[in-house]
Amino acid sequence: MSSNPQPSQPVDHLFRHARLATLVADDTRPSNGPSNGPSYRPGYGLIDDGALAVRDGRIVWLGSDATLPRFTARQETDCQGQLLTPGLIDCHTHLVWGGDRFQEFEMRLEGVAYEEIARRGGGIVSTVRATRQASEQALYEAALERLRCLSAEGVTTVEIKSGYGLDVASECRLLRVARRLGEQQPVRVRTTFLGAHAVPPEFAGRADDYMDLVVGDMLEAVVDEGLADAVDAFCEGIAFSPSQVERLFLAAKPHGLQLKLHAEQLSNLGGSALAARHGALSADHLEYLDEAGVEAMAAAGSVAVLLPGAFHFLRETQRPPVELLRRHGVPIALATDLNPGSSPLYSLLTALNLGCLLFNLTPTEALLGVTRHAAQALGLDDEIGSLEVGKRADLALWGVTEPAALMGQLGFNPCRGRYLDGRLCWVGEADAPGERP
Repeated sequence: MSSNPQPSQPVDHLFRHARLATLVADDTRPSNGPSNGPSYRPGYGLIDDGALAVRDGRIVWLGSDATLPRFTARQETDCQGQLLTPGLIDCHTHLVWGGDRFQEFEMRLEGVAYEEIARRGGGIVSTVRATRQASEQALYEAALERLRCLSAEGVTTVEIKSGYGLDVASECRLLRVARRLGEQQPVRVRTTFLGAHAVPPEFAGRADDYMDLVVGDMLEAVVDEGLADAVDAFCEGIAFSPSQVERLFLAAKPHGLQLKLHAEQLSNLGGSALAARHGALSADHLEYLDEAGVEAMAAAGSVAVLLPGAFHFLRETQRPPVELLRRHGVPIALATDLNPGSSPLYSLLTALNLGCLLFNLTPTEALLGVTRHAAQALGLDDEIGSLEVGKRADLALWGVTEPAALMGQLGFNPCRGRYLDGRLCWVGEADAPGERP
């Protein structure tokens, strides 16, 4: 007697015949076995001819298509063997600003150093002037165009920092714009309060007095409106000292805000170790990071966010200590650092390429850096960043089969579909294959 067939399970979206890059494997570098053959794929967690089922915005099943349970899907996508990855995550941007700084680009090419431009009233402060003059709607519309560039490359989550207002009203306005982008556009947005980005002109020579404002009225206004998920600061000789940064960290913690830090970009002030002592999610830039800082980050579980766009545009020569980070097991993330001055980089795919070619990351490390480790840098690794049952179905479908194709070329965008909670929210130039309601 034959048994009764199992009833089919309803799901919202079923992806079939995909090459799944789950990004759940831990082996990101070669071990004792062969590592140079075409079949070696460390750390990608690949499933060939895979399937993935989504219900209520979350992954409820994934595995080989041959073992697919009986599902009744409201929508089904035949991926035709193409690569399906977690949606990409840009975990460090300054997306909202007014004006531009193209003149400074020319100045740097003429030999003027970034620090000197800042001391002459350029740099961050020049963007502050333009941003303060811009309306909230103008800031939103400009930021939306930038966001669309990232979204078109499979980015489903973006961190957006303030830091170009540097007064109470303007900082809140920037964060409101960032929140609005997340509310009105099909993308996840995490907001970071970066009031300690630079000392504004009205506080010139009075950094401590300005920090009083940041940890006082400015932080209070941000918290009262619920505008930030984290706080950040620029710990550098042209910005704020470790002791000033620590004041911000101590003020932010009682409000439940996560901590992040721009550290060791231009010199080594020990900012990364400070951030690690306070349990920061990440320390970012890190060109001048030393082994003591690496050890502190490893002990705290802080993520090293590398920003090759800034390294490239500033024509730096001091590279982050990638081998030290590997040796001590510090997770490495990559981001665009999209901003008007030091990294006007609108492409996370380009950041992947630069991370490999400028910082010697492997393709696996680079892809982990914009998925699983980027999620960790935002405190979202329980929700996004890898393809696992229970996680949100934020996905990117690519018109390629090899993960290395995402960083092994420039000027070509192979994204064919971007999905938020399993729902198609962007289609590439060549429509996502097999879409049917």
